[in-house]
Amino acid sequence: MAELNLDTLLTLPLGEVLALIGGALLLGGLVGWLVTGLLRGRRISSLETAIEMERRNHEQRIAEMDHVFGSLAADALKSNNQAFLQLAKESLGQLHVRSQADMEKREQSVSSLVQPIREALQRSEQQMAQIENDRRQAYGALHKHLEEMADTQRRLQGETRNLVQALRRPEVRGQWGEMTLRRLVELSGMVNHCDFTEQPSAQGEGGVSRPDMVVRLPAGRELVLDAKTPLDAYLSATEASDAADRERFLKDHARNLRARIKELAAKAYWEQFPRAPDFVILFIPGDQFLNAALETDPTILENALTQRIVLATPTSLVALLRAVAFGWRQEALAENAERIRDVGESLFQRLTAFAGHLSRLGRSLEGAVSNYNKAVGSFDAKVLPGARRFSELGLKPKKELEEPAQIELGTREVSTNEKDAPEPGPKPDPD
Repeated sequence: MAELNLDTLLTLPLGEVLALIGGALLLGGLVGWLVTGLLRGRRISSLETAIEMERRNHEQRIAEMDHVFGSLAADALKSNNQAFLQLAKESLGQLHVRSQADMEKREQSVSSLVQPIREALQRSEQQMAQIENDRRQAYGALHKHLEEMADTQRRLQGETRNLVQALRRPEVRGQWGEMTLRRLVELSGMVNHCDFTEQPSAQGEGGVSRPDMVVRLPAGRELVLDAKTPLDAYLSATEASDAADRERFLKDHARNLRARIKELAAKAYWEQFPRAPDFVILFIPGDQFLNAALETDPTILENALTQRIVLATPTSLVALLRAVAFGWRQEALAENAERIRDVGESLFQRLTAFAGHLSRLGRSLEGAVSNYNKAVGSFDAKVLPGARRFSELGLKPKKELEEPAQIELGTREVSTNEKDAPEPGPKPDPD
């Protein structure tokens, strides 16, 4: 057998290589059989040497075949990898080209879809910028307005503080109450010196009295009003920071109002003004002043009524003055009704006289029409025949003689609405 080496084995076909491997395996089996026979034939020592040498040769061949197969597998794998890589490169190149074309198409489609969104976002950005600009302007205007309001509030607080200080003076409080009373009366539609009188003088047993106002009522009656402004304790209560101090000042306010009621009741204006009812209106220029006193002492109102004093605030006084104005309107309507009756009687008498004149005129017109018709008949019977003879004798007049027509008296049809009308006169002839 020729010696096998790596170069020779590489040149053999794969089938022959496999045959050699099979022969080697068969040879190994035969060697095993021979060894068994040699052992049996007591030739173990020499056979062992031969077997050892054959085994070494066989292992060497197997090692060479492993090396050959490893080289063949590496070469085949390398060749296959290069072919696969080339094929993959070509496929990936084609795929890349197609993907790039698809990507461009998708980019175009996405761009066409995104373009309206981009434009809408640009418009939204412009609108947001305009809104932000408007917001800044509005915020600036609002900030300025708030500063003006704060300044106005500070001035108002100062004026309020000055007003509170002024109202603590009795003469200022009195003037404010009288002015408020006069404004309410004027707002109710009344006129000074006609519907009301300010501070009229009245002589009484205790001397001369001067109420703040006297309002004229229908039927010659009068209503006496007097303004009182007990505000010292109330102003102190509004400025108090402690609840106990505030309650104490409110109790003082209620006692001051009771004192003003008692003081006004002692003047007894109903005795000095005989046309006034037996009570006097005490005007308090603020609902809150009376409410504060009633919350502390609810019996003030009943106490005032027992002393013939009626407490009134701007709200209730306006309602009272409206009722007075309504009474004046009713009295004016009654006076106007009396005048209307007098004017109606005078008008009826004049209509009666005028109807008599019309009746006499109708009778005169009827006699005149009758006399006119008689004259026309005489003219037709006795004058016209003689005048026509001139034409028969050859007289050529420049104008024809006009024959007058009689007036016919017709009966006029009277409708339902005209039955009470005077009799019609003679109807003229349309000719």
